[in-house]
Amino acid sequence: MELSKDNKKEVTAMNDKIIGILGGMGPEATAHFYFKLIKATPSKTDQDHFRVIMDSNSKIPDRTSAIFGNGENPVPALIETAKTLECAKVDVACIPCITAHYFIDDIQESVKFPILNALRELDIYIKTNYPDIKSIGILATSGTLRTGLFDKYLSDYNLIYPDEDIQTNKVMQAIYSPQYGIKSGVIEGKPIDMLVETGEILIKNGAQMLIAGCTEIGLVLNSYHFDIPLIDPMDVAIEAIVENKY
Repeated sequence: MELSKDNKKEVTAMNDKIIGILGGMGPEATAHFYFKLIKATPSKTDQDHFRVIMDSNSKIPDRTSAIFGNGENPVPALIETAKTLECAKVDVACIPCITAHYFIDDIQESVKFPILNALRELDIYIKTNYPDIKSIGILATSGTLRTGLFDKYLSDYNLIYPDEDIQTNKVMQAIYSPQYGIKSGVIEGKPIDMLVETGEILIKNGAQMLIAGCTEIGLVLNSYHFDIPLIDPMDVAIEAIVENKY
């Protein structure tokens, strides 16, 4: 469908905002987020797209290790990266890393521009689009689970998590294994099989919806892998940007 001249002006005006991406956690997930933002933006020309400033700071210490007390605090590096975006005069920023949302208040206090909270937007999205959902299965890093982020933002739902053995030996290995983990660059085969198997267990335990609660998981899982909805919070965040909610 061709956009009218008035609609083209509206799209371009909406997209005059400068979008910041506080990325690098991991780098491929950051690139995937940007690609999805491009695809989701109504456009007929290059100029219809957002101006995007991305700092893919892969030197930010691992968030899960820090949460478990085994690694360096990532907050100083997160704040430094946010300030880089502030110097670039972004209007709003996204963080394509769910675990990093545990530190979002500290980051937000350090800068003047708003940082989009993907988990808050996720709650709104589910309530709006899936009002009958009661039980949700969560696929995420152990660090994210320990923080209680999903319990905080999806408190109106019965949340179903993998048991400790499956979380450690399936989910975490699918993400972090040096041999076949997604963070090592493997985005087909074994990590997908392990995550699908875990998702099916959550469904058997009563999940009516699954959340890809880690950006690496969103790299490899798609809606066709399951018979129930699979929601990626990063897709919800992108929708919020495109719909000019920030």
